[in-house]
Formats: sequence, structure tokens, C-alpha cells
Amino acid sequence: MIHKRTQTCLVLILGAALLVSLTACQKLSYSNLRSNYHFGKANKYFEENLFRKAITEYEEALKYNPRRIEAYRYLGESYKQLYKPGTDSPDNQERAAKSLEALRKALEIDASDKNIIYSIGDMYDKMRDFKNAEKMYLRILDLEPQNMNNYYIVAEFYKKYAGENPVIAQKVESMYLRRIEADPENPQGYAYMSNYYDNLTPIPDFDKAVEYHLRRIQLDPKNAEIFYAIGVNRFFKAYRLQNQLSPKERDALGKESEKYLQKTIEMDPSYPWSYAFMNMLYRNVFAPLYPDRSSRYVAEADRWAERFQDIQKRDADRKRLEKELKKSTT
Repeated sequence: MIHKRTQTCLVLILGAALLVSLTACQKLSYSNLRSNYHFGKANKYFEENLFRKAITEYEEALKYNPRRIEAYRYLGESYKQLYKPGTDSPDNQERAAKSLEALRKALEIDASDKNIIYSIGDMYDKMRDFKNAEKMYLRILDLEPQNMNNYYIVAEFYKKYAGENPVIAQKVESMYLRRIEADPENPQGYAYMSNYYDNLTPIPDFDKAVEYHLRRIQLDPKNAEIFYAIGVNRFFKAYRLQNQLSPKERDALGKESEKYLQKTIEMDPSYPWSYAFMNMLYRNVFAPLYPDRSSRYVAEADRWAERFQDIQKRDADRKRLEKELKKSTT
């Protein structure tokens, strides 16, 4: 009798345990469904740039699933979108704090998520908190030292502050050099470096840019874009530094520009901007340098301008015909 009663109790306990287990599973399933529902609504609001509504829905999604990493991430992004850089109002500071809080919670769930680390760095960058932003960007490099694009990302971050501090300018160059060192046979690394020097403000470092363009040619000699870049570089140095250069120096730069632009045209005669820069070269460099031959250079410039316009017109006609053909086949 005692044995039978004990057995009955065990059955009841097992039954109760099963009931509790089933109830817990049902709650888990319900929580996931509710979280999915609010997360989906939040994403829709986010895509529509309705960030305040998105915030409400992401927070609801997290109530039902507090480990939902993407909800934390996009909650942080939503607050970031509402943040106004340079505004010190309490409301704006609160948005920044809430953005960072949500993004840090996402990072606690997955400390190796590059996108979240980048987003935190971006938030600090918007706040002009260079020190903390730099830590996050360098953390990306530590996670993926073989990913070439990461060096470009960090260099682009440093570039925003380079004008304020020559030490940071050196860090920009260091990032591009590290990218080259990691893959020295890849012309893309040299392209980043040359582009950096070509776009320095207030005055580009024209000669350093050309140095890296020439290295690109060694690795990729059939790329017309590189020859074009050198032609444009030489033109801009002659034109922008005309008050600092002697006539002889400007003439030499002009001839270099002409040589590389002509080479570009030989390699790709359909690219219109080579003709546009030939026009500017004859009109703005050679004509002022040689007043006695100015009319001849201007006439030559006009011919290059006509060729530019012809190619532009041809391209426009081709696009129009392609569009009409596409319409007729649908």
C-alpha cells in the first residue's frame, strides 16, 4: 500500500514537472513570437526612417527576448540616427548615451561582431570623442588583421582629424602603408595611398601621389584609369600652383599631363573625361604660358571640347536607346 502510494506520488510529481515544462515551453514560444512581431515592426519603421517608432518596437522586442543581439544593435542605431552632432542639449546627450548603452549590450552578447564594434566607434566619432572612437576602430584591426579593407576604414576615420593634428596625419599614412605591406602585390593598396595624397587639403601632395600611381602602373600596366589619374594630377599641379612654379616647371608638368592623357585616350578612346582635361590643359596651362601662341592653343582646346561633347552625346543616345529597348521587351 505504501509502495502504491509512493508510486502515485511520483506519477503526480512527474506529471506536475511535465506540466511546468510544457508551460515553460509555451511561454518561450510565446515570447519568441512576440519578440519576432515587434522586431519585424521595428525594422519596417527603421527602413522608413521613423526612428522614434522603431525605438519603441525594438524595446518591446527586447522585453520578450533580452538576448536578441540585432534588436540591441538597431536600437542603438536608431538613437544614433536621432543624434545631432555638435548639439549639446540634454536630450541630444541622452540619445548618445542610450545609443552607446544599446550597442554595448549587443557587444556583450558577441564581443567579436565587427559591425557592432564599428557602430560604437562611429557613435564616438559623431560625438568627436577621438580617443574612444580610435580604440574601437583599432579593435577591428586586431580582430581581422588580414582583412585589407579594415586598414582603409581606420585610415578614413583618421583623415577626419588629420587637419587638426599632424600626428594623426601620420597615422593615416601608417594605415595605408600597413595595407600595402600586408599585400604588396595588390595595386589597390597603392591606389588608396595615391588617392589620399591627391586629395589632401588645402593643397594635395601631387608628387607623392604620382609616386604611388607609378607603382600601380608597374603592377597593373593595362589599366587606363591610372594613366588618366597621373594626367589629371600633373594638370592640377601646373594649374593650382601656377603662382609658385616657374614657366619652365609649368611647361614640363603640362607636357607630362598631355603624355598621360594621350596614353589614356589610346587605351580607352570612349572615356570622355580624358578629352575634357585635354581641353582644360590647352586652355588653362599652355595658352597662358605662351601668349604669342594663345589663339592656337585655344583652338586646340576647342577641338578637344568638341570631342568631349560628341562622346557625351553618344553615351546619352546609347543610354536612351537601351532604355527604350528595355521598355519594348517588358
